[in-house]
Amino acid sequence: MDKTVQLQNKIAEAALGGGEARIASQHKKGKLTARERLQLLLDEGSFEELDMLVANRNRGLTAEQEQFLGDGVVTGYGTIHGRLVYVFSQDFTVYGGSLSEPHARKICKVMDLAMQNGAPMIGLNDSGGARIQEGVVSLGGYADIFYRNTRASGVIPQISAVMGPCAGGAVYSPAITDFILMVEQTSYMFVTGPNVVKTVTHEEVTAEELGGAQTHATKSGVTHFACNNEVECIQYIKRLLSYVPQNCEEDAPVYPYEPADENREALNSIIPEHPNQPYDMKEVIAQITDTDSFFEVHQGFAENIIVGFALIGGRSIGIVANQPAHLAGVLDIHASVKGARFTRFCDAFNIPLLVLVDVPGFLPGTDQEWNAIITNGAKLLYALSEATVPKITVTTRKAYGGAYCVMNSKHIGADLNFAFPQAEIAVMGPKGAVEIIFKREIDAAADPEARMNELVADYTERFANPYLAAEKGYIDEVIMPDQTRIKLMKGFKMLENKVVNMPRKKHGNIPL
Repeated sequence: MDKTVQLQNKIAEAALGGGEARIASQHKKGKLTARERLQLLLDEGSFEELDMLVANRNRGLTAEQEQFLGDGVVTGYGTIHGRLVYVFSQDFTVYGGSLSEPHARKICKVMDLAMQNGAPMIGLNDSGGARIQEGVVSLGGYADIFYRNTRASGVIPQISAVMGPCAGGAVYSPAITDFILMVEQTSYMFVTGPNVVKTVTHEEVTAEELGGAQTHATKSGVTHFACNNEVECIQYIKRLLSYVPQNCEEDAPVYPYEPADENREALNSIIPEHPNQPYDMKEVIAQITDTDSFFEVHQGFAENIIVGFALIGGRSIGIVANQPAHLAGVLDIHASVKGARFTRFCDAFNIPLLVLVDVPGFLPGTDQEWNAIITNGAKLLYALSEATVPKITVTTRKAYGGAYCVMNSKHIGADLNFAFPQAEIAVMGPKGAVEIIFKREIDAAADPEARMNELVADYTERFANPYLAAEKGYIDEVIMPDQTRIKLMKGFKMLENKVVNMPRKKHGNIPL
């Protein structure tokens, strides 16, 4: 056979994956093939495939095992918006995308290249798990990948899109990466599937209920984005990359921006006069960030805190904000972990942080205490204390008790702390404080309720304001809300060359 024809035949064979029938089956499920996904993800004509001709081995239980070129995963590199990225895309048409030794070795090769060349690693997961016929060799392949995920953490951005099944040991690679995206109805993640759950715990549950996109987006928080379809999922990956640098040695992206009138008068009326009336912090975010630039992460999970990326004056920043429209913006276990994880990602990749504060405290209750609100709340405290990127805090309304300390106060390393005139910064709310301080006086009063109201009004006037904190230098400036965007643009510009020399150590011991 002519050598050129032989090569062309092998390339054509590899491109077909598991064959036309299996490709048709994939499409029937509403799923794209491994190669179609990469075509959508990468700039046109930029993909360079590696290891196309790697083949699975005939071993184990199936002596007549059919051989497929590529062995169920497409790997290589290309560009997204002109920026280098490394990719792997599992091919469900070949043995259900199951992982074999050659399959794992292909993934490890591009992961090593991504680390050596300082570029993001994107994995498109669609796999039935370990290839049973390979036994422990397949498990070793998973462990090789997990090890590289861990070594790459904080060095290069790692993004995992789950576009089909991801079960058993396979879930731990996405779990170590920075962001997980899932697709509604066609993807699921779990350590043990519905059949095992039924056998062990006698619970009847579907794959979708146990580990579908909505489950992990709202209940567990495992996934950061639940996407309507695969096209939307790929668009999210592209948008996510636009906010982050190539690696930990680069600064966050800065895009061209033409200054205009940066006053935002709408901010003067967003915060309600009554301190217990809710409002939507996303309205504040929309006013202080560049138009339509806010990209929320973990939207459906722990909604009492908001995290996400945005641009301010063309500068990429990360936002951590209490959400008074949900549970009054209180900090609980899930909110603390969500905020801490996002904070650490931003700090690892030199993305400045903006913290918007309206927090009445930590959520009380036996459920919170018995499930370790102490150590979980400490994760957010640790993450913000540890972060050395530029950090600016704006207190829009309440900042009470330990939650004041945790939410990027001056004491834990914030560079600039602003507060609105209606901000309340104190050990606790006026009513709670008065009930403790003046308990005897209130009990002895002829009209305890009237005396209580008088004392609450006096305490509010004297202590529930930002000026005592400003007198101590804990608040750098009390600002009119409409000036917030101007202050932030100037502040982040001033802090762009910030350097912090940390104590020499291997690493800290975050309260996990």
